Amino acid sequence: MRQVPKDVLWLKPGQIADRAGVAVSTLHYYESMGLIHSRRTAGNRREYRRDTLRVLAFIRASQRVGISLDRIKDALDGLPQHGLPTKKDWARISREWREDLTNRIEHLTALRDRFSNCIGCGCLSLQSCPYSNPDDILGAGGPGPQRLL
Repeated sequence: MRQVPKDVLWLKPGQIADRAGVAVSTLHYYESMGLIHSRRTAGNRREYRRDTLRVLAFIRASQRVGISLDRIKDALDGLPQHGLPTKKDWARISREWREDLTNRIEHLTALRDRFSNCIGCGCLSLQSCPYSNPDDILGAGGPGPQRLL
């Protein structure tokens, strides 16, 4: 990856995609969702401001912990349109996502702990397993993994 000089404010899609570790098509998708913005040159080519790299890092980190693009967009829409977000802005997003992230951590921990126990028995029958789901009582709760919902 080639470094882009610090004094360059506007980056070409290939430059920003390379630096952010995403495909150019991902930039276009994020732009269509309103997550990032570009300008058009006289030759009708896209250019992205260098600070878009920070937004892309935020998007990728948020997705990595399971936050949907819709929630990410809501968070980004609440940030200042001009200028950098403040520590207060990030603290607000953190407070809004805290409960959801805590719930995700609890569900992932339960999945890790229960998954290894169930698969370890070797019966491979989640419907009739006497340990996990006797008489398929969880089926009354609806389809899907009832203990992990």
